[in-house]
Amino acid sequence: MADISITGAKGTLSRVNKPLFALSGGFILLFCLYALVDIDGLSVLVDAGFAFSARYFGLYWQILLLATFLISLVLCVLPGGRVRLGGMSMPEFKTFNWASMIMCTLLAGGGVFWAAGEPIAHFLSTPPLFGAAPADMQARANIAMAQAFLHWGFLAWAILGSLTSIMLMHYHYDKGLPLAPRTLLYPVFGDRAINGPIGLIADATCIIAVVAGTVGPIGFLGLQMSYGLNALTGIPDSFTTQAVVIMALVAVYTVSAVSGLDRGIQILSSFNVVLALGLLVFLLVFGPTSAMLTSFFGGMGVYFQNFFQMAMYRGEAGAFGDPGWLGWWTVFFWGWFMGYGPLMAIFIARVSRGRSIRQIVIMLSIAAPLITNFWFTIIGGSGISFEMAAPDTIAGPFEGFNLPAALLAITSAMPAGFILSILFLILTMIFVATTSDSMSYVIAASMSNGEPSVALRAFWGIAMGVMALILISTGSGGIGKLQSFIVVTAVPVSIILLPSLWDALRITLMLGRQSTERKSS
Repeated sequence: MADISITGAKGTLSRVNKPLFALSGGFILLFCLYALVDIDGLSVLVDAGFAFSARYFGLYWQILLLATFLISLVLCVLPGGRVRLGGMSMPEFKTFNWASMIMCTLLAGGGVFWAAGEPIAHFLSTPPLFGAAPADMQARANIAMAQAFLHWGFLAWAILGSLTSIMLMHYHYDKGLPLAPRTLLYPVFGDRAINGPIGLIADATCIIAVVAGTVGPIGFLGLQMSYGLNALTGIPDSFTTQAVVIMALVAVYTVSAVSGLDRGIQILSSFNVVLALGLLVFLLVFGPTSAMLTSFFGGMGVYFQNFFQMAMYRGEAGAFGDPGWLGWWTVFFWGWFMGYGPLMAIFIARVSRGRSIRQIVIMLSIAAPLITNFWFTIIGGSGISFEMAAPDTIAGPFEGFNLPAALLAITSAMPAGFILSILFLILTMIFVATTSDSMSYVIAASMSNGEPSVALRAFWGIAMGVMALILISTGSGGIGKLQSFIVVTAVPVSIILLPSLWDALRITLMLGRQSTERKSS
C-alpha cells in the first residue's frame, strides 16, 4: 500500500493512504471545477444520475433499510447482545457524552430547517400513500407527522450503524483489520477487500459520499443563515454574508476536529444537546403544548399502523417506474443517509468502545429515532398548529419550499420570537458544526493507519468549507446539484452496506456462544 507520512499532534507519524487521498480528493476537486466552468452541464449529468439511481435502486434501498432495522431488533434479544465490544470492559465515554456525539450527526441536516419545513410540506400536500387529504385537519396533521417520522425515524437511524458498527468494532478491535469502509466487504472478498483495488474503490466512494453529504449542509447553512440574518436584522443577503457564515463555521468545526474526540468533538456535541434541550423545554412550555402532544401521539399512531406500507410504498408507477414523489422524498433521504452509513459507523465504532451490542442498537435503532421524532413534533407540529389556527401563517412564507422562511415563521409566532429565532440559527450552525467535525475526523481516520494526524483532520475540515464556498459562488444551484449527487453516490455505498445484513447477525451469535462457553468452563 502506497502511503505518506504526516506529523501528528504529538510529533508521531501517521501513515496516510496516498492513492486513496488522491482518488477521493481528486474527484471532489474535479466536481468543483466542473461546477465553476459549466454548472448547466453538471446539472444535466447529476439529474440523469439521480433519476437512474432513484428509479432502479429505490426498491432495493427500501428493502435494505427495513431489513437493517428489523435485524438490529433481533440482535437486542440474542444472548450475544450483552457482549461488550472494543476490547474494553467499561465504556470510554459517559452515556450523556456518548449519546450527544451520536445524536448530533444525523440531525445536522434536518434538526432545524427540515424539522420546520417537512411536516408543513406534508400537511399542505398529503403524501400519495394516504390518498386525498382528509377533511379533518388533525387527521391531516397526524399523517404529515407520520411521514416525517418515517424519513427521520427508525429506518434512517438504523442504517447509520446499528449493524455496520458491530461489524467494524469486531473486525477492528478483535481481528486487527482497518477501521475503514473496506472492512465491511471482508465477509465477501476476504483479504482482497483489505489490500486490493476493491477496498480502495470502496473507501474512496464512501469518502466522496460523506463529503457530498456534509458539504451540502455546510453550503445550505450559509444560504439559510444569510436569509435568516437578513430577515431578522437587515444584514444583506449576499455572497459576502454567506461566505462569512461558512468561514466562521469552518473555524469552529476545524478546531473541534483537531482537538479530538475526547475534547472538541465531545464538548461541542454536549453543548449542542444542552442548547437543543433548553429550546425544546421552552417551546414545550410556552408553545402550543396540547397541539404538539396531540400531533406526536397521533403521528406515532399513524406511523405504527402504516409502518410497513409507508416503508415499502412504491407509488402507482410500480417498482421501476418514474420515481416522482418517491424519488424526491423517501428515496432522496435514504440515499442521503446511506451515504453517511459507512463513515458514521466508523465514528460510532470509535466512540462506543466498552458498549454492548444491545446498547449500541437500542441507542441507534430506538432511542435516537424517538428523540428525533419528538424534536420534529416540537418544531414542525407547532408550525402545523399555527397554520391550522390561521391559514397562510406558515404556508405563506414557506411557499416555494423556503425552509428557512418556514422556521422563522414558526419561531416568530412564539413568545420572545426574535430571541428564539436567533437561538435557533445558532443551534443550526452548531448542529452542522458537530457533523462536520465528526466527519472531518473519520474521513482522516479512514485513510490513516492509526490515529489521524492534526494536519489531515484540518485539511478535510477546511477542504469541505472551501468546496461549499465554490459551489455557492455558482448560485444555490451548485449546492442543490451536490445534494442530488448524494443519491448517485448512494448506489455503490448501498452495495457496501449489504453484507451487514447477515454478518452482524453471525458475529452476534458467535460472540454469544463464546460468552456462554467462557461462563460454563
